[in-house]
This record gives sequence, C-alpha cells and structure tokens, in this order.
Amino acid sequence: MTKEDTRDLIIIRLFDAPRELVWKAWTESERVMRWWGPKGFTSPVSKINLRVGGEYLNCMHSPDGKDYWSKGVFREIVAPERLVMTDSFADENGNTVPASYYGMSKDFPLEMLIIVMFEEYDGNDGKTKITLRHIGMPSGADSEGAGQGWNESFDKLAEYLETEKSIVSGKNVPKFEFPSDREVLITRIFDAPRELVFKASTNPDLISQWWGPKRYTTTVEKMDVKPGGVWRFIQSDQVGNKYAFNGVYREIVPPEREVHTFEFEGMPGHVMLETSTFEEFEGKTKLTVTDLFQTVEDRDGMFNSGMKEGATESMDRLEELLKKQK
Repeated sequence: MTKEDTRDLIIIRLFDAPRELVWKAWTESERVMRWWGPKGFTSPVSKINLRVGGEYLNCMHSPDGKDYWSKGVFREIVAPERLVMTDSFADENGNTVPASYYGMSKDFPLEMLIIVMFEEYDGNDGKTKITLRHIGMPSGADSEGAGQGWNESFDKLAEYLETEKSIVSGKNVPKFEFPSDREVLITRIFDAPRELVFKASTNPDLISQWWGPKRYTTTVEKMDVKPGGVWRFIQSDQVGNKYAFNGVYREIVPPEREVHTFEFEGMPGHVMLETSTFEEFEGKTKLTVTDLFQTVEDRDGMFNSGMKEGATESMDRLEELLKKQK
C-alpha cells in the first residue's frame, strides 16, 4: 500500500475534566474498560503494560456478541502529555492478524500508529484538549468508519469522566448508566474502607439496617453467603403489607466482588443477575453494581417502577450506616 492510499485520521476533542484524570482514563486498564469502543460496545478485557516497549491488549465486545481484539506497543510515554503507540488487529491470544480476520477491508495495514496529545485547555486545569492522530488509516470508507468509532468512543469517555469527576468532587450521588439494552450500571463512592462496605453488603445484621427505602422494614429470613447459598428478604410497609425477594449467591470474593440472582416473588420467573464490585478509590470505596435482566422489557419495567429512587435511598442509608460503623 502506498502513502497515497492512506491518510492520517485526526480528531480533536475537548473534555470537561482535569488532564491528570483524562490521562488515567487512557492508561489504567480498569478505566479503559469503562469507555473503550463505539456506542453499544463494551470492553471486557484491557491489559496495559505502561512502559516504553510495553504492550497493551484490548477487547471490544459488539452488540451482536462478537469480540474484536487490538494490540500495540508503547513507543513514547510522557505523562500526562503524550502517548505514542502502535496499533494492530489481534486475536484473543495477542497475535497480530489482518483486518480480514474480522471480515473487514484488506486495505488496513498490519500495523498503524496512534499519537495522543493531552493539553490543558486555555490554561484551565479543569479542561483537557485531546488531539488524536491515527496514522496509516486506509482512505475512503474505512477511514470514515474508524472516525465514527473513535468519536463514539470519545462520547463514552466524556460520560465516564463526568462520573469520575462527581466521585472526586464528593458529590455523593449514584450514577446510573445503560451499557446495553438489558443492563443498568450503578456507581457510587462511599467514604469508608472497602472491607467495611463489603461487610455491610454481606452481613445479615447490617443488611436489615439499610436495604430498601426507609418506609419499609426489612427482615432477613435467609442469608447463606457462599456460592450456591440462598438469600430471602421480606419487606413490610406501615400497614402490614409484605413483599418478599430471594436469590442465590453465585460468587463471593471478599472484599472485591459479590454476585447473586434477584427475584421479586410478586413477579416470579423474572430473575435478574446482580454483580457488585468494590474498588479502593483514593482512600474511599467505589461500589459498582451491574444489574443484568433477562429482557429489555424486564429492565425497563423495573427501572420505570422506581428502581432509581429505591437504589438511591438505599445507598443513602448505607452511607449513614457506614459513618456509624467507622
């Protein structure tokens, strides 16, 4: 392929976030996984060895269930100002493959180059200007498609940065996102050690003090916190109506991760999978809850019936309990 057959794809975007935070979003795997890929894609894997000569390997999971892997080598790292890295299609083992491996145009070269510049915008350390140069892109439709993919990724990056800014600023409210048409993602920061937040989420004596809106009283009937163990909570309102919920624990990794099913017994058969991850974040704990529903109708029905308000109030009550436990 001649130079005339390729072009430099250049994208300039302004982000309402400090340069240090934007840099971390590009160079830390856990952050990259939150925004990498076009609209509708998720990023289940990101491995980054951030050093000159170090490699990265990323996976994008498409809405139709296909995985697309990419890899590269860092050629220049000037934190928090500049990244230079190669870019190639890869398989899941990190081997370079041609674009045709994924049914794409054979015009893509085996290796391209990405240069990313991070600048404080107009002397304002609260805003960051990114200039991305993707060198070696095929001209024509391939380049246009890549440009659309990058811009949609940057849209997701902007949303992610808003979430992180609210955490850093201490605006202690949960963030609700919709990674797919069957998921709800809830993120909140708690001013307490990770071990304590995990304990409050898995101890029956503590669960009853914060789980659900304040207008209900929660009784823990069963709570066998182990893989395969069963839980069942009963909520009672002020006039004596009772509402029962149950599920089975799938995974328990103290103090990092807890996975269980969730079923409202008033609507049997509509089972949700809830995954909670607990991350240390600047001396606090970042709780990320992913609710995966069986259908888009189940998700929309749950969310529109007061899920946001109920989850927010529960997390407010958890915050108050953690203050007493510290």
